[in-house]
Amino acid sequence: MKENCNIPKHWEIKHLEEITSVLGDGLHGTPKYSETGEYYFINGNNLTDGKIEIKANTKRVTFEEFEKYKKPLNERTIFVSINGTLGYTAFYRDEKVILGKSACYFNVLNTIDKNYIRYYLTTSSFTNYANKNATGSTIKNVGLKTMRELPIPIPPTIEEQQAIVSKIEELFSELDNGIAQLKTAQQQLKVYHQSLLKWAFEGKEQTTVGELFDFVGGGTPSKKVPEYWIGDIPWASVKDIKGDYLNGTQDRISKEGLNDSASNLAKPKDVILITRISPGKTIITNIETAINQDLKIVKPKFEATPKFIFYVFKSIEWECVKKSSGTTVLGINLTSLKEILVPKLNLKEQQLIVDELESKLTVCDKIEETISQSLQQAETLKQSILKQAFEGKLI
Repeated sequence: MKENCNIPKHWEIKHLEEITSVLGDGLHGTPKYSETGEYYFINGNNLTDGKIEIKANTKRVTFEEFEKYKKPLNERTIFVSINGTLGYTAFYRDEKVILGKSACYFNVLNTIDKNYIRYYLTTSSFTNYANKNATGSTIKNVGLKTMRELPIPIPPTIEEQQAIVSKIEELFSELDNGIAQLKTAQQQLKVYHQSLLKWAFEGKEQTTVGELFDFVGGGTPSKKVPEYWIGDIPWASVKDIKGDYLNGTQDRISKEGLNDSASNLAKPKDVILITRISPGKTIITNIETAINQDLKIVKPKFEATPKFIFYVFKSIEWECVKKSSGTTVLGINLTSLKEILVPKLNLKEQQLIVDELESKLTVCDKIEETISQSLQQAETLKQSILKQAFEGKLI
């Protein structure tokens, strides 16, 4: 079958089911967990850059559960995430695992190079195909029929496939070295950023967060009342927090929804602190918005500017993380938060600190922007390499 004029004449387009001996997904249900079990229950979010990643919160099961739900996995098995975040991949390397429904597996035939297939699954061609054919509005899901019908351009011999894989890996190796250096610089900038905040407040009079600040919490209108979620009032949750400023939200609620819940309104220029999921992260809102229970509006008990409050809480972000608890989701309670030490300064001192910090942080931000752009360009270049590879233009 030949459906793509961009590939060499001697190549073919084959559907995934034609080059695999078996294709399926994991358990559509919940196994019986065991804290002492030897086998891990993995899903699509355990697949990372070709490897299975066992996380701290990955559940375990016993050998008996494994025997009930095991799949015919072998050294030719590739996993791919098909629910939620699509397209994460991993090879099976004899790990002790059972699969959940968000992980698809298939065993590649011996006549096909399995690395060639995994690289194809990392292309924008596959991502576009998966998103186009996925079902679900909030959580995307790719069905097994869609996976079976996935078209893949394939050279006729395994030697040619392997030559293409070798060329991809050669070019990726050079790129990955550059990416690693950029990420190191990015991490160093974060450390420098934190050291600037520490330096700015060193030697200043300190007291507790509880002495200087109050917190106004939020809430969520009932999902059982649809009209609560059809309104004009922005409603912020952690998913809306992208940078240092809040300029918009994904959800809006009605006045009735606001009044019939624990949610409260933050005014423009209010400082908002996240206490759960990303505890300690702080933003300034540029809009009037209602907030959910994972966010707190910071209310100073003394005369203070929003920028000063913002930098104070930025300086204790790591302390908030250290004082957080939780197995699946981290969170800091207000009692622990209020015990953290922070500086107490008058308005003149605040302005001097803010001016000094922003003059230095502006330089950091410009460097960070350059690094981020370079990382994006590297990813674009990777996709360009893959596109050429699967059009037969690398060798």
